[in-house]
Amino acid sequence: MSAMDMYWAAPPISRTLAAAAFFLSVSCHTGMLSFGYVIFYLGQFLKFPPYVWTIVTSFLITGEGIGIILDTYFLYTYSSQLEIATPRVSGPGDYITYLLFVCSVILGLNLFVTGGVVFISALILAMCYTCTQDARGQKATFIVVQIPAQFIPYAMLLMTLVMAGAQAAKIQATGLVAAHLYDFLTRLYPEFGGGVNLVPTPNFIKRMWQSTVPGVDHRAYGTAFTPAQRSASASGSAAGGVLPESWRDRGSGHRLGGD
Repeated sequence: MSAMDMYWAAPPISRTLAAAAFFLSVSCHTGMLSFGYVIFYLGQFLKFPPYVWTIVTSFLITGEGIGIILDTYFLYTYSSQLEIATPRVSGPGDYITYLLFVCSVILGLNLFVTGGVVFISALILAMCYTCTQDARGQKATFIVVQIPAQFIPYAMLLMTLVMAGAQAAKIQATGLVAAHLYDFLTRLYPEFGGGVNLVPTPNFIKRMWQSTVPGVDHRAYGTAFTPAQRSASASGSAAGGVLPESWRDRGSGHRLGGD
């Protein structure tokens, strides 16, 4: 299998995020592209014309040097787990809704609390937190030690504090807050508070991500066969047959000319 075959076989959202982060970061760290055009600054966002794309590109700038490789790797690893192997975001469009919510919270917290402007570390930590919640009770390797899987995000945050300082850790911690808030609003509050999911996936996003052909996902715990998904209106039409709606309550009918 060639490199391009491996790329196209990867989960679509995760491969797009990883590729964009790698090439955009390389362009910025090598001087081919100015950071001013891709990092979110409130002043540039409010001026005319506003740099609206920086809302997205700020989440795709990795650390320099080896950080380009490591951040891209962790972004793809945790993103692909959420996209194809985590039941919390398994419905059509759920992962897109997750990204929109988490990134919005990270952006808001960094804008009004920390004043930070680079958010990929926060996004990676948010993804890591969500992934590890389903692995409670299991052990995971962090660098060279075995720790409970749910403690991995906190170990990552501690390492950032030691190696990069308090400001970098503060920015990264906003991802932990965002992921925990998503978990509370979509799982904890509905299950234990008797409420409803407060971050539902909008119908237009569900329709965008509904599959019209069956598929096969090779996951860590086996193979998942995904049937073709149809909208409710299409399903209703198929169930009713070809007769008009007004004819469906006319009884079973009798054949003419019979005995």
